Amino acid sequence: MAQFDVYRNTNPSTMDLYPYLLDIQNTLFSSLKTRLVVPLGTGMSPVRHLNPLFEVEGRNVMMCTAEMAGIPLSSCGEVVVNLSDKRNEILDAVDFLVNGF
Repeated sequence: MAQFDVYRNTNPSTMDLYPYLLDIQNTLFSSLKTRLVVPLGTGMSPVRHLNPLFEVEGRNVMMCTAEMAGIPLSSCGEVVVNLSDKRNEILDAVDFLVNGF
């Protein structure tokens, strides 16, 4: 488990709208039994600066920053990709949510 790993969403009630979960928790806290994740969703209109767009497994997905949540590690599915190369976009979106402009 690494920061910016993208997990397949295993929750049957949310997996259609949010097929992936982006782990934003720093690896300093990898011993915790929870992960801070941001859902990656489809079929939504992004808000500039708040909802960066990514491609995961050939699918266009939007970072649903305002819907981040802590979930049990046991709820994290398979890791499908790591988005470390999008670090600045990801952290800028979280910063925008917390601090605004």
